[in-house]
Amino acid sequence: MNMPLMCNLQLTQLSDHAVTELAPSFKYLPHTPHADGEYRLRRYSIVRIHNGKIEHLPPTDFVQSNDINHFQGDVVRHFEALDEALIHCDGMLEMCASFQQANALPNDQPIEIHQMRIAALNGETPTSPEGIHQDGFEHIAVIGIDRHNIKGGEFLVYKDKTASPFLCTTLQHGEMAILADDILWHSAHPIRAIKKHQQGYWDVFVLTTKEIKHGI
Repeated sequence: MNMPLMCNLQLTQLSDHAVTELAPSFKYLPHTPHADGEYRLRRYSIVRIHNGKIEHLPPTDFVQSNDINHFQGDVVRHFEALDEALIHCDGMLEMCASFQQANALPNDQPIEIHQMRIAALNGETPTSPEGIHQDGFEHIAVIGIDRHNIKGGEFLVYKDKTASPFLCTTLQHGEMAILADDILWHSAHPIRAIKKHQQGYWDVFVLTTKEIKHGI
């Protein structure tokens, strides 16, 4: 890996305490009516760090253009918000502060949070139905929280859409990949249940942001 790529990708780790606080809430994620809603259970919120605390910003729907997302582009997607107790726990503050500090983001920077459980269906289940993609932001982070009864799901990072991945890693138990979304590309391998008649899943948070542009 050369230096420019290293500068655009950071790998870090949440504390065991943070993972212990964040993990239980994934049990209560809802299905959605969207194209991936059967197997990507999700909640979505926007927060900011203000005076050292997480503030939950007003809810909004989520839209990506078709230029960015060929799978569900130009579709207005509504998700239930993250649970308030989860938003205000120490683990959430640690995760968002790590993202903020890694990218030198200012205080009060809006951070979008997708909380997802990718559930293994019969056979192979896509974790990244968009394929190799960018999300249309400047900074993103993918945080693996838990993996249960699955194989696959390796997180892949590319220097461009046609290149081979230069990173292939299994994110779990608080492992956090932070990357420059406007420079690098990413995807993940499908998952498959190891024991076919038992539940299998991968629990992840995805954080995204576009930096606030301040006038002079």
